[in-house]
Amino acid sequence: MKISIGNDHAGPEYKKAIVEMLQKKGYEVKNYGTDTDESVDYPDFGHPVATDVENKKADFGIVICGSGNGINMTVNKHGGIRAALCWTKEIAALARQHNDANIISIPARYTSINQAVEMVETFLNTDFEGGRHLNRVNKIACQ
Repeated sequence: MKISIGNDHAGPEYKKAIVEMLQKKGYEVKNYGTDTDESVDYPDFGHPVATDVENKKADFGIVICGSGNGINMTVNKHGGIRAALCWTKEIAALARQHNDANIISIPARYTSINQAVEMVETFLNTDFEGGRHLNRVNKIACQ
């Protein structure tokens, strides 16, 4: 499975832990994020992740910024992207089960690194339920 990841200056340590976990599990990871805590603009790292998912070059995306909101808004501007801002593994599971989310957005300043790794594991290991949720998900995209 291919995963694209992007982060701003709030998330280098989060990304490092997540990428390490993913690689241990055999995932192929494309890293678009910064590796320093010097201030950068999150759209520069979110757009490439969304483009990969949108163009089927990645199965899922992971984005990280301080609140998770800015980078989440950025990736959700792309067609076919359903990014979910998650702060617990339960929310991450529901984002997949009910919303068929294909990108998880993590708020680095409001979750621990361990929580972030657990959320990503949960997100990637949870299937979309379909059924009654499918019609709702189909209505998300602008017509």
